[in-house]
Amino acid sequence: MRHRSLLTGACAVLVLMTAVPALAETPAAVVAEAPAATARAVNTFTWQDMIALNRLGDPQVSPDGRRVVYSVTATDVDANRRSGALFMMDLNAPGEPRRLAINEGGANTARWGSDGKLYFLSGRSGSSQVWRAEADGTDPARVTDLPLDVNAYRLSPQADTVAVSLAVFPDCADLACTVDRTKAVADDPATGQVYDRMFVRHWDTWRDGTQNHLFVVNTDGSGEPVMVTRGLDGDTPSKPFGDESEFTFAPDGQSVVFAARVAGRSEPWSTNFDIFRTNGLSGDGAFENLTADNEAWDTGPVFSPDGRTMAYRAMARPGFEADKYGVFLRDMDTGQVRQIAANWDRSADTLQWSRDGRTLYTTAGDVGQTRIFAIDATSGSVVPITGEGHVSAFQQTPSGFVFALDTLTRPSELFVKTYRGREMPRRITDVNPSLDDETFGEPEQFSFPGWNGETVHGYVIKPAGYVEGRQYPVAFLIHGGPQGSFGNSWSYRWTASTYAGAGSAVVMIDFHGSTGYGQAFTDAISQHWGDRPLEDLQKGWAFAQQRYPFLDGDNACALGASYGGYMVNWIAGNWPGEFKCLVNHDGVFDTFGMGYSTEELWFTEWENGGTPYDNPRAYQQFNPANHVRNWRDPMLVIQGDRDFRIPTAQSLSTFTALQRRGIESRLVVFPDENHWVLRPANSRQWHTEVFGWLDKYLKPAG
Repeated sequence: MRHRSLLTGACAVLVLMTAVPALAETPAAVVAEAPAATARAVNTFTWQDMIALNRLGDPQVSPDGRRVVYSVTATDVDANRRSGALFMMDLNAPGEPRRLAINEGGANTARWGSDGKLYFLSGRSGSSQVWRAEADGTDPARVTDLPLDVNAYRLSPQADTVAVSLAVFPDCADLACTVDRTKAVADDPATGQVYDRMFVRHWDTWRDGTQNHLFVVNTDGSGEPVMVTRGLDGDTPSKPFGDESEFTFAPDGQSVVFAARVAGRSEPWSTNFDIFRTNGLSGDGAFENLTADNEAWDTGPVFSPDGRTMAYRAMARPGFEADKYGVFLRDMDTGQVRQIAANWDRSADTLQWSRDGRTLYTTAGDVGQTRIFAIDATSGSVVPITGEGHVSAFQQTPSGFVFALDTLTRPSELFVKTYRGREMPRRITDVNPSLDDETFGEPEQFSFPGWNGETVHGYVIKPAGYVEGRQYPVAFLIHGGPQGSFGNSWSYRWTASTYAGAGSAVVMIDFHGSTGYGQAFTDAISQHWGDRPLEDLQKGWAFAQQRYPFLDGDNACALGASYGGYMVNWIAGNWPGEFKCLVNHDGVFDTFGMGYSTEELWFTEWENGGTPYDNPRAYQQFNPANHVRNWRDPMLVIQGDRDFRIPTAQSLSTFTALQRRGIESRLVVFPDENHWVLRPANSRQWHTEVFGWLDKYLKPAG
């Protein structure tokens, strides 16, 4: 499921079983090497190619607009490791990118300072610390020398101080105390953990008593680090997915503004993040709550170039993590707050001010695409800047933008574009040149009348090497979230092109509950997990088969993870016999039990209209466990044992039900994975199992 809810997603692996178009110009030179793909007769893109790809991310443009620094992560599947490196390109004369020498010892999270220096995180000293290099990436020097790892950092506007996030015991007077206490815990032969409030565990980690707190350090090495969030009971940035977008310096560099949720006993069922401002940099424990009037989510503060206005994003409904993020402006002198673009029915992501302070730029999902949008800070008018594809990150230049763009048929590459809306982007990187010669299936978006007669969108992808007049087996992919989307974007966990490369067609439906189609469409799934989405899937599947005769509707397998895995279980009991096989990764089996065993309770309580004890009927209305008597379809069940979002008992229960009913089934458990499968060797085994399951039950095209 979604980023903060049920996400889609070489150590021992337990396996139990029974007898059962990228926008491109001339590419730049290769910037990283990936292991060679397995040789084959037809040059179609496969999952073996996918797991070995280089991964581009985190573009950062220098203050003068001349250079862009970005990361490339290479994968060595056999060695079961990934390694990242920083590269630099001249934007005035794009050509071969340069791998920076500062990568020695590891380098990541490059950020430009107002002093023109390049800052980055590196573990070359034995722990993750902030380092600084010249603008060309030479002469690295350590900025912080702390006894704890720096998790995230933000430079002050003057680049004379840096705010760093460290995991500390909040009652410790200094960093040495946290170091000593951590060692004492590690040395203690008794291993029992004691808790008197939730969270007991979160995402994939048991709580150890530490919190993320912000410390301010002078970049010239003078003075001692100051804990500016001392006295706050909460994490900054938030665990487990928070980052530097949740905190920043005020324009004068004399205070820090940050988003945080006060922990307390209500933390697991509260989405009340507020934006606070410290009382200077003394660490006196005094804060001003700038968004106290809103009991829902407030985050992402960014200041206008003149420092007079703070823009931020806010939801309206407490307890709902998939509410629309509206855009708000706060006058820092008067405290007056106003919302802009209130009628724009899209949810804004991270915000950036234009250099003249007249425009805010953001990204948002939009009918299967994720575009850059320009929002006029005065009138609130919204204009799209980019077209098809998924923009994962962007930066401004003096003439336009540099952004990372991916699609269904290409992972992220860097593109440049001027401010003119109709101009086509120009690709400036080629981090996976092997893909230039690969054959991909052709994707096409379609729409049909779904639940309540409302328009629902989906994608169909032809098999790679498609031959007119033939019918092909189908991978029917169901996205998680449920407030998510299988749109025109790339995924390294559910890569639609790998199914097309294996000779199957692909069908994906953005059922009610999906994002990018307006908030009412997203809201429609809450308390309706099993009826409205299933109706959309059924109608979309029927529509696709009628419209695309190459789909062999009698030769299909349904696959999904998280909420998609829930839907696979729901289909097993409420639409049995439609698919020749099913694949369920970390899916919900018992919605009632899920309400007591998951960690982020706000999610299950919103989606079911209350707690399991106050509203048990809602938890049972669409509970797959209540329909096991109807199950008959072969199912592959996969689980990460460190998945605390959908705990292992859910998949064990699914497998138990299948086995007890004598249904062909197979369980794959990854003891060292969470809601996602991240390790290269595990990814290889995951794909081997999934594609082996499809090969077993789906007939090849004929």
